[in-house]
Amino acid sequence: MSAGVTRYALALDLVDDAQRIADYEKAHEKIWPEVREHLRVHGVAQMEIYRLGTRLFMLMEVDPAVYSAERMAQASLDNPAIVRWETLMWTYQVPTPWTPAGEKWVPMAKIFDLAAQ
Repeated sequence: MSAGVTRYALALDLVDDAQRIADYEKAHEKIWPEVREHLRVHGVAQMEIYRLGTRLFMLMEVDPAVYSAERMAQASLDNPAIVRWETLMWTYQVPTPWTPAGEKWVPMAKIFDLAAQ
């Protein structure tokens, strides 16, 4: 990880339906330009999403001088393209059993770091 970057690990689930999972993956082959720009403007330097069954794992690296989850969430609500994207994504996604009501991607707890050993 680069200096000056903060990493987040987040989890979310997908609807347990093979077609919806395939459609979700297809949508991420090339995200909308407005979504990519929104992420970059809000300090997201790198983002990867992995899937195991219906569980999604997102690794997100952000510039802490720019990134604020609260500001990004508010800007998302004010951006019609992001609202459309998130509405579409919710047709594929479901909260994990541990996700607080009204939330989506939830942070995972870091329990091991080889570099710290």
